[in-house]
Amino acid sequence: MSTHRETLDIALEQLGSLVAQVRDEDLSRATPCADWDVTHLVDHVVHSVTNLAAATRGEQPDFGAEAPHVHDREAEYAAAADRLRDAWRDPADPDADSRWCTGEIAVHTWDLATALGVGTGGFAPRVAEDGPAFMSGALTPEYRGSMFGPEQPAPAGAGPYERLAALAGRVVPTA
Repeated sequence: MSTHRETLDIALEQLGSLVAQVRDEDLSRATPCADWDVTHLVDHVVHSVTNLAAATRGEQPDFGAEAPHVHDREAEYAAAADRLRDAWRDPADPDADSRWCTGEIAVHTWDLATALGVGTGGFAPRVAEDGPAFMSGALTPEYRGSMFGPEQPAPAGAGPYERLAALAGRVVPTA
């Protein structure tokens, strides 16, 4: 397993730990994603990880499709994460770079951690540091869409997750 794929596995575990922390009373909390509460974010996360697995297998998922509602957050996220891990064991393109998946997962890790008020200080910095190398070249204005707004300034002293979130168009509050 390459270093980048090991980092992807850590990213999946970290996001999974946050999904496991979501309680029913958290579902209506606001998130850094415009117009989304925690329910919509978790639905999107499971759908996104499922789509990343399909794309890694060489399929053409519709990343713009509305995410179906998740009923069992932990189980459905764990199944999606397992599908993505399996896809990377034998990707359609053996030269593919898993950092495009890690970047997406790291941004949503920041989104969910922020919504839950737990922060990302205890998470592995390398996860958030792996994504920008790919995302900075891929997130051109025409590819940002509604999920990734224009790049925002990161506050002075921002950590790697906050810098990645700002790159992805999130407004990162000052500490």
